[in-house]
Amino acid sequence: MSSNHEPLSVEDVERFGPDPLATISTNLAAVEERIARACARSGRDRGSVRLLPITKTVPAHILRYAFEAGIRSFGENKIQEAMAKRDALDDLAIEWTIVGHLQTNKVKYLTTFAREFHALDSLRLADLLNRRLEREGRFLDVYVQINTSGEDSKFGLEPHALLPFLDALEQFSRLRPKGLMTLALFSSEMARVRPCFALLRRLRDEASKYHLGIAGLSMGMTGDFEEAIGEGATIIRVGQAIFGKRPTPEGHYWPGLASAAQQ
Repeated sequence: MSSNHEPLSVEDVERFGPDPLATISTNLAAVEERIARACARSGRDRGSVRLLPITKTVPAHILRYAFEAGIRSFGENKIQEAMAKRDALDDLAIEWTIVGHLQTNKVKYLTTFAREFHALDSLRLADLLNRRLEREGRFLDVYVQINTSGEDSKFGLEPHALLPFLDALEQFSRLRPKGLMTLALFSSEMARVRPCFALLRRLRDEASKYHLGIAGLSMGMTGDFEEAIGEGATIIRVGQAIFGKRPTPEGHYWPGLASAAQQ
């Protein structure tokens, strides 16, 4: 288990409550219940969906409580933040996943510690990753990011580019494509959100005819993961429902979410 905890700051207590372990454990149980209900509604086995907790903006010393609560896989958006936490928590057996857009000059860092990368969207990036992995004697599970919402602000391949991209990926032997990833439209209207997930599922179904390894669907976050499960998600990326509302602008996308200290 984790080592002794450092004292909580006023900011920690405001965000995570006076007992972060209890807060995280309670929130995690609530998320698990939501997952189970969504799976039951869709006629799916609970074991077919993997929960990937997203830990961005959560301080390393708070993540020690998350580890005590049973979380072993942490998902981060930014390489610098992930590496700082990896160094601070190197005494714990944590698996790290990078889920955010990766700049090419950060490739040399990702390949040293990440188990998975969920935002592969260019052959140049694939080539750089493969070269570094060859040097390090490692392999990397990757998910190809698709822009299913059509928004210019989103990274990811256009849907029509997927099959040629997967064909080209076969030259990079150190990359192990496991599936597809998307960020759905940010909206409280699920009738607008769900088509993004349905499109990713259709793309996966088509791609898997030619590329057997493409089976996973990384889609769904705090505000919409039940809809994603209904469309076949195999990995859901959930942060705020476990760790509370982030002190960042995107927190407003989940207006019904209470802060961790209030749950």
